Amino acid sequence: MNIPNRYSPHQVVAAEHRVFGGRDLFSLWFSLGIGLMVLQLGALLAPGLGMSGALLAIVSGTAVGVLLLGAVAVIGSDTGLSSMANLKCTLGDRGAVLPALLNLVQLVGWGAFEIIVMRDAASLLAARAFGEQSWLISPAFWTLFFGGLATLLAITGPLTFVRRILRKWGIWLLLGACVWLTWNLFDKANLGALWGRQGDGSLPFALGFDIAIAMPLSWLPLIADYSRFGKAARRVFGGTVLGFFVGNVWLMSLGVAYTLAFADSGDVNALLLALAGAGLGIPLLLILLDESENAFADIHSAAVSVGILLPFKVERLALAIGVFCTFIAWLAPLAEYQNFLLLIGSVFAPLFGVVLVDHFLLRRRGLLPAPSAAFRWQTLLAWGCGVVTYHVLASAWPEIGASLPALFLSGGLLWLLSRFGLVTAGTPVSE
Repeated sequence: MNIPNRYSPHQVVAAEHRVFGGRDLFSLWFSLGIGLMVLQLGALLAPGLGMSGALLAIVSGTAVGVLLLGAVAVIGSDTGLSSMANLKCTLGDRGAVLPALLNLVQLVGWGAFEIIVMRDAASLLAARAFGEQSWLISPAFWTLFFGGLATLLAITGPLTFVRRILRKWGIWLLLGACVWLTWNLFDKANLGALWGRQGDGSLPFALGFDIAIAMPLSWLPLIADYSRFGKAARRVFGGTVLGFFVGNVWLMSLGVAYTLAFADSGDVNALLLALAGAGLGIPLLLILLDESENAFADIHSAAVSVGILLPFKVERLALAIGVFCTFIAWLAPLAEYQNFLLLIGSVFAPLFGVVLVDHFLLRRRGLLPAPSAAFRWQTLLAWGCGVVTYHVLASAWPEIGASLPALFLSGGLLWLLSRFGLVTAGTPVSE
């Protein structure tokens, strides 16, 4: 079957082109749940929460996050539309412009972060292998290399990457790297002492939970770009939830453990240095190669978001955005990104509280709003109230968390408005 690699953001994927099964989506989301940025996030949680506290935050935050991620993935398989096109159903044609722009900003930021961490890891590995004088340690070289690689993958499209590369051999290399790093930890670390390490109290547990849940939440505005190629909702949900949960919890936990056991120095590259010393740096190299896939997803979905606003082909937009991400990475160092993650949560947690209630409860997976609606003010109001709630809670009561209260408040407010007849469910798709 000749399956097109590229659909425009507005197109519904034809039934015969919905080829992703549970295994495809498990491979994709296991891979997206793994990465150097995930390891670095574990390192961020380690000092404040200690081993046991960090693991509890990771498991609970990721578990809640992947259930939301799987539910939004089902929306893509139900409609066959991209993420931003689905938002038009909830927010209106013009109402979807704001989240599309916000999504573009977060994806460009993520794409640049991914290139930065790949660059720094490759420079460390090159220094170990070839010495400090080798031209291969040049950050500029690795910035251009990984920026170019991620952009090339984004231009080829998701079907080519997932089915021809990731499913066939990429997933096995990642599994091998994770197993090796885990074995190295069990072999060299004092696990009893590691488990007994307590945090210094600099990070409240609720804030750690919000940081952990922000990782799956950051994929909510992207996931339908891939799940719209899924065969069946049940497989889409199961493959997405299981794949991301296993990969994200495994790698983030390793980031915590390696930081506390081998890299507790406060150096921004301490974790990378510790990982480079494990298994001659081969596991780190394999995860490094996989990181280009995370950057690919960021750049591809950023292009899809822009495609909602501008009449250009996705592959051309991917090229321009890839170049822009590479330019940002060229100028930026590897920096603390806790605030970046929390900002993502403040915007997209309440947004998808509204989207989930609208799709599953109001439209019951089979209704679309009137096509002439430019703005659906009720859904926009519910989203805005959720964003305000998030920032109020995060500022005034950080110890109770903000992501879930904001999500439930925005979704609950939309449902209440519908009970009073202030929100219309829409019309059947067949009409």
